[in-house]
Amino acid sequence: MKDITPKLINLFKSGFCTPQIARLAIKLKEPSTTLHYNIKKLEREGKIKTYKAVFDYKKIDEGHCSYILANLTKENYGNPEEISKRIAKDDKVESVDIVTGDYELLIKLRTKDVDEYYIWAKEAIKKYGISKMFSLTSLKQVKSEFVEMG
Repeated sequence: MKDITPKLINLFKSGFCTPQIARLAIKLKEPSTTLHYNIKKLEREGKIKTYKAVFDYKKIDEGHCSYILANLTKENYGNPEEISKRIAKDDKVESVDIVTGDYELLIKLRTKDVDEYYIWAKEAIKKYGISKMFSLTSLKQVKSEFVEMG
């Protein structure tokens, strides 16, 4: 059988997941139709943006997680939204936040290993106009997307 795992993972990361209404109905002891109606209402109201799978990142070769605090160069300092949008398009970037304090951006990055992180960091400094980076490496993820990890 054809292995389309990488394609599925990319789709799941971008929101191509659906709620498991039958499992929810059993857990909440409510009819499936009631759940379906309420879920559709939440979607219409924009309260649910998307559905996403929660991965064991080590098993999909993205086990190195870094949180990067970044300063922008003087030329880019006044436009953190534009830089954040560019950074967010990178497949290795899980999230980007504009923050207060000593840094302008908080970037959550997922790479295969520290070598891939190093390559990304060198390129990002030039590509996005980053003047300084302070990185924290996650040793073990305990909870992700409101799901406790085993």
